[in-house]
Amino acid sequence: MPQEQYDVFVIGGGINGCGIARDAVGRGYSVCLAEMNDLASGTSSWSTKLVHGGLRYLEYYEFRLVREALTEREILWQNAPHIIRPLRFILPYHKGLRPAWMLRLGLFLYDHIGGRKLLPTTRTLDMHSDTSGKPLKPLFSKAFEYSDCWVDDARLVVLNARDAADRGAIIRTRTEVTDVRRENGSWRVTTKDRATGAETIATAQLVVNAAGPWVDKVLTGAFGDNNARNVRLVKGSHIVVNRMFDHDRCYIFQNADNRIIFAIPYEKDFTLVGTTDQDFDGDPGEVEISEAEVTYLCNAASEYFAEPIHETDIVWTYSGVRPLYDDGASKAQEATREYVLELDQATGGTDAGRAAILNVYGGKITTYRKLAEAALEKIEEAIGKRGAVWTRTASLPGGDFPATGFDEALDKAAATWPNLDRALIERLFHLYGTRIHDVLKDAETPDDLGTDFGAGLFEAEVRYQMRHEWAIEADDVLWRRSKLGLRISEDDKARLSEHMRAASQSD
Repeated sequence: MPQEQYDVFVIGGGINGCGIARDAVGRGYSVCLAEMNDLASGTSSWSTKLVHGGLRYLEYYEFRLVREALTEREILWQNAPHIIRPLRFILPYHKGLRPAWMLRLGLFLYDHIGGRKLLPTTRTLDMHSDTSGKPLKPLFSKAFEYSDCWVDDARLVVLNARDAADRGAIIRTRTEVTDVRRENGSWRVTTKDRATGAETIATAQLVVNAAGPWVDKVLTGAFGDNNARNVRLVKGSHIVVNRMFDHDRCYIFQNADNRIIFAIPYEKDFTLVGTTDQDFDGDPGEVEISEAEVTYLCNAASEYFAEPIHETDIVWTYSGVRPLYDDGASKAQEATREYVLELDQATGGTDAGRAAILNVYGGKITTYRKLAEAALEKIEEAIGKRGAVWTRTASLPGGDFPATGFDEALDKAAATWPNLDRALIERLFHLYGTRIHDVLKDAETPDDLGTDFGAGLFEAEVRYQMRHEWAIEADDVLWRRSKLGLRISEDDKARLSEHMRAASQSD
């Protein structure tokens, strides 16, 4: 069997794996990435959808993490202004919980330690006169408003993979790494296509284990390391209800257990409420929200909203497992969100020069780019330096317009296709940015876009996702590359599935 040869082989198609692959190939390394399911099918698509500093981490003295995350907010916003946008957060003052002076001090630090340039600063609100007070109970008379950003998390992963592929990386989804062993100073990596069962052998100077919640499973399985116990799995669950307020700001609510939850405008017609923090022991691929979590989120939000949330109001739920580095914290919410990179490389003795493995533990979406830069320092240490640091000012696919110029860029796109619905153009521009041209091409009417699968999903968009974004199944389109699953009927989903099966067989 012929062997493929790479400098770096990445295991895991989440945000960390795709970010590292993108950075590495951009510096001149040959790169292959294997993901056993779809891109962003694990932790990276089940977040609270925020690019934020992590205000609550200040209470745990995670100042370095918060400073790095705050700095990254505006860098990422400028790199991908189509999928990342500024968001103002309303933090009501709740008597009996954290005192007002503590909140104001924390927000002062939040405004000033991260090099904020474009985002507006904190201000104090009178909740009886500000529109943000209307959905809340009248007992909340004072609040603080501050800035963070919203992100389409799964698309952030896909765009990193797309950029990596555009620069020469090989991206393989639904490809499981079954065996990894050192052989003649390199790694011999065996992968299996989960659809066909076909095996491929590759060699690599260095392997990056960025498998997220499965990082220990990869070590015990493919690598045969039976002592791998490095991550603490923490489940976070969210609920989605119909839109609860008319404005476009987000709420952050304090709870009596010292945790916080968010209530965020979601996909125009909904409100996203989350998250929980619970230790998890099980298969990360089978994680689901529990009745206790549903009750917790409903009760926590109802403590603030004038109209309470009931379980019957929920239209969708999702849960994910965060692979936090096991630092021995007593509570799940206290476990560090810092990332840890461990390079296993012998430097002397009989194993000198042996192939290196870089294990990635923890991390958060906001700091993925910095994590990738730190990983590349380790890679350079192990196999030699190639190119220079580059991702700070490099836009992601479709994001090549000013961060503050979204409306102007959208207007320009809408003028290009005057006969297409403005709402369709806006939705597509939020997903693809300037690459909307590759989706719509020279279409003049909706008929030119092919089959309409419902909810504004046309054949042209599905074709683009299949050819350029590794979409294979209906859920790839409906839940990761978009959230149209909230709107599309089961019959239309079945039509989409059949179309995608036929299209994949004809290619």
